[in-house]
Amino acid sequence: MEKERIIKIYSRYSYIYDLIFSHMITPRIKSGLKKMGIKEGDLIIEAGVGTGLSLPLYPNFCRVVGIDITRKMLDKAKIKKNRFNLHYVDLIEMDAEHLTFCDDIFDHAVLPFVLSVVSNPEKMVSEIKRVTKKNGKIIVINHFSSNNPFLLKMERFFSPVFIRLGWETGFTTEFLSNHCHLCIKEVSRDHRFDSWLIVYATNKK
Repeated sequence: MEKERIIKIYSRYSYIYDLIFSHMITPRIKSGLKKMGIKEGDLIIEAGVGTGLSLPLYPNFCRVVGIDITRKMLDKAKIKKNRFNLHYVDLIEMDAEHLTFCDDIFDHAVLPFVLSVVSNPEKMVSEIKRVTKKNGKIIVINHFSSNNPFLLKMERFFSPVFIRLGWETGFTTEFLSNHCHLCIKEVSRDHRFDSWLIVYATNKK
């Protein structure tokens, strides 16, 4: 999708985003962070921080830089930062496909529910790899195409609807390994037919 369209859609979502998506987003991010093995002093980038649903889930002994391209979503995240006194969080309006950070500055990266939203996911992952240190952990939480033939057919049928709602479908874990060149270590899901996967990868350079 074009960036202007993304910003327009998610600016509208900003007022109701937590109400609609928190039950789906929060438990999966919590599971992902638990396995990440965050250490004291680690600097972590979260691309597509949105309204900041994930921010209270990080341990307060690390540093988190959350970025998002949609200002109204980021404004909601800033409210959470102040409400929960998240002193370890910095929030920046920034395009994940064009990061202004230096190379190898972050220890780890978290990409929650953003792969399907950005206009160029390969470019975003490339930028995340650039700013993340060698062997740093990169966690991708996203909807991926189902292995179930019936569910896959339904996903493809409703794909135009999903695009109008603000996200693409049709991604596979092979896309991350073959096109984005992520070294995938583990893939987990909440239940057998869950298409929302937590992908644990290592930044090999």
